Amino acid sequence: MPRTLPSPTPETQHFWDGCKAGELLLQRCIPCEKSYFPPRPFCPHCASRVVEIYPASGQATLYSYIINHRPRPDIGTEPHAIAVVTLAEGPRMMTNIINCPQTPEALVLDMPLHVVFAPQNDDITLPFFAPVDAP
Repeated sequence: MPRTLPSPTPETQHFWDGCKAGELLLQRCIPCEKSYFPPRPFCPHCASRVVEIYPASGQATLYSYIINHRPRPDIGTEPHAIAVVTLAEGPRMMTNIINCPQTPEALVLDMPLHVVFAPQNDDITLPFFAPVDAP
């Protein structure tokens, strides 16, 4: 069974196009200068519609996680981390942590991470995060 994939909307299409091109795109409010995620046509901080899209660094730190031990037909039977990371630009994003043991000893809060793009089909590439010392 394949992984359930997102369906891009007009508000999120730029994000998915960026992932496909190997670029993590965020939005930033011009008046209040705050970055945010997920994509939306207005700033969640001040409600301004004067926003811009820009490439993020792809760097993050591990904010929180759980290790799912229940098998999933679209991922497999191995445990996997479902995490929230804090991007270097400020917003938080839900993702999976890859390329490291899925144990509490390996998944240390505040550990530095970098984005890894994984194509799922011709249209969707998902952003995952890995420890900076992992491939």
